[in-house]
Parts: sequence; structure tokens; C-alpha cells
Amino acid sequence: MRLKQLFIQNMKNFRKKENITQMKLAECCETAPSYIGEIEMGRKFPSTEMIEKIAGALRIEPYHLFRDWTKTSGHSDSENHYPLLPNSMKNEIKSKIASSISEIFDKY
Repeated sequence: MRLKQLFIQNMKNFRKKENITQMKLAECCETAPSYIGEIEMGRKFPSTEMIEKIAGALRIEPYHLFRDWTKTSGHSDSENHYPLLPNSMKNEIKSKIASSISEIFDKY
């Protein structure tokens, strides 16, 4: 997949997973909603500064927008295991795991 297409697909996926509309994303990035739409349609491509704003609004690192998530990475980084889950869900999973581990240690 070409880098531009990968970026567009990831941007859409992360935006939708976070339940953010194009209008809300534009507001967070201090730009016009039509510009976000043009990016997602492949008519325009954002500057590095705008990529940073988009990533910040989506609460991800900018490089996540360029990563091919269909390929396995072999990294043990827990953030990479569930890249498209909303951050709130990731935090809930982490909390439940930590709580379960704590309960196990309390038993022994």
C-alpha cells in the first residue's frame, strides 16, 4: 500500500475508533472541516505540522498514521497489540489486568 493511502486509511480508522467526526477533528486541528474531508478523499495531503495536530487530536503518535497495521510487528509493546481500540478501552483493559494481578498476589 502506498504511504499516502496508508495515511488516509489510518486517519479514518483512528478518527472513527475515537468517535470523532470530521468537523470535531477540524475544530481540534484549527482548520476547516472541508480540509479534513479533502485529506480523507486523497485530494490534499497535510503538512508535517498538520499531521502532528491530527495525531494529537486522535491521541496517537504521528508515526501511527503511517504504520501498516495489517502486518505483525513482533514488538512486545502493549500499545501495538490493540492499535485501533479507543484509548478509553485500552486504559480499562490495563486497569483490569493490573487489578487481577494484584488480587493474585494478595492471595499468596
